[in-house]
Amino acid sequence: MDKIPHVVPQWATDALSEVYDPCCREKGISVVDMGLLRSVTVTDRRAHVELLLTSGWCPFAARVLTEVEEAIAAQPGVDSADVRIVWDEAWTTDRLSPDAVRKLRFLPDPTTVPDRDAYLAAHRTEEAC
Repeated sequence: MDKIPHVVPQWATDALSEVYDPCCREKGISVVDMGLLRSVTVTDRRAHVELLLTSGWCPFAARVLTEVEEAIAAQPGVDSADVRIVWDEAWTTDRLSPDAVRKLRFLPDPTTVPDRDAYLAAHRTEEAC
C-alpha cells in the first residue's frame, strides 16, 4: 500500500519557521526544522494542519498546537485553522532538518565507532571547543 504524499505549501513552512517546539526554542529549532509538520491544506479559507509529536507524552503539545494555529490563521487567504496531531505515523530523527541535526549534534551508536578519539577529532566544531 502506497503512502499518500503529504503537502506543505511554502507559505505554511515560512509561517511556521518561527514557531518553536518549547524543548528546542533555546537552540532556535522550529517545528518545521523538527519535522513536526506533516501537511497543510486549505479548503474554503480554513486551513487543516497535521502535526506529529516527538513523543505522545509531550507536556507542551497544547502550547505548540495553539502557536501553530495562530501562525497559520494569520496568513493571507486563511480565516481559521484546524490543527491536529496525527498518530498514524511515528516521528523519527529522520524528519529533522540538516540544521536541526547539526544543532542537536546527534552521535552515532558507540558500537559503530571503533576509534572514539579519532571520531571526536574529525567532528569537533569551533562551537564545541
